[in-house]
Amino acid sequence: MIQSLCKKILFDWMGYKNNVTVTLPDKYIIALAPHTSNWDFVIGILYSRAMGFRCDFMIKSFWFFWPMGPLMRALGGVPVVRSKNMSLTDQLAEAARSRKTFHLCITPEGTRKRVTEWKKGFYYIALKANIPILLYALDYKTKEITCTKSVVPDGNYDVQLKEIKEYYRDVQGKHPELFSI
Repeated sequence: MIQSLCKKILFDWMGYKNNVTVTLPDKYIIALAPHTSNWDFVIGILYSRAMGFRCDFMIKSFWFFWPMGPLMRALGGVPVVRSKNMSLTDQLAEAARSRKTFHLCITPEGTRKRVTEWKKGFYYIALKANIPILLYALDYKTKEITCTKSVVPDGNYDVQLKEIKEYYRDVQGKHPELFSI
């Protein structure tokens, strides 16, 4: 019932189209871009539920107050405490290696604000865990959710990040002025 309702809301009422050709393996990281609005989260949750899969996501620990905490965890939220000096990439890579399945969505920009440098964590988690990065684009202009490419990290971060950013070149976020590749 939830799946049917999410399909109805996302595809019928909101008018989004699904252009995903990459199959979901047992373990992966979704790099979702651009991230310029809180609506990205809503659409992402609707999409994953409409397509019948659950994907965890990283979000500031701030969102885990009562009564939001239980809801965020139920939706797949992983609290991130940025003020602590710990290797979250190592922890998540170990979790990916040790589990039978691992599904994590990360916005490489790390924020809805305009940034010139993307966060490296999504790449290094995938590299350390030897899992693919699925490139999901949320295009508000065409109302399309697209994933036609995946990248397996090989350690050549600069070259592969350039390739990843190029994939998102023509994608328009809800607030295009906030997206920079």
